[in-house]
Amino acid sequence: MNIVLIGYRCSGKTHVGRLLTGDLDMAFLDTDILIEEKAGIPIPYYVSRYGWRDFRRVERAVIEEIASKDNSVIATGGGVVMDPENVMNLRRNGWVVWLAAGAKAIRERMTRAQQEGDFRPPLSGSDPLEEIDSILRERTPAYESASDYHVWTDGQTPEAVKQNILRALPHIHTGGTGRTD
Repeated sequence: MNIVLIGYRCSGKTHVGRLLTGDLDMAFLDTDILIEEKAGIPIPYYVSRYGWRDFRRVERAVIEEIASKDNSVIATGGGVVMDPENVMNLRRNGWVVWLAAGAKAIRERMTRAQQEGDFRPPLSGSDPLEEIDSILRERTPAYESASDYHVWTDGQTPEAVKQNILRALPHIHTGGTGRTD
């Protein structure tokens, strides 16, 4: 079984995923890194050259490839849930955890990332910081329906989010769904 982390940009998927692998002795797979390896260039350059539609094609191929792996923590890109085929593939062998965050927290985290040189390409043609509210509204139902469990990350450290996920893991093995509705 895999643990699949979904959520909007800057929700902590990569950071929490790496923390989880240390405690669980599982492999770590970051779909953004795998996409960059497959494409041969960083995602912002790929998107500016080929567009989001082609990026999603490459993403789908990467998801299909890694979904059959086992004993991995998989950090996904923020838009992975917008493709039902991706969700189906990830759920086949994965427990899907939504790292939920509010627009304000995402904006603060993304601003810090930009200050450190990590720029995300816009999803809708506008500034990535200005589009957060509308894209988050659009994607929230998809995150909710794709997830088996969700953790609110606002005001929590990555370590606290990891601990929340670890506490929920026994529910999987004992037949519970682990949902926090």
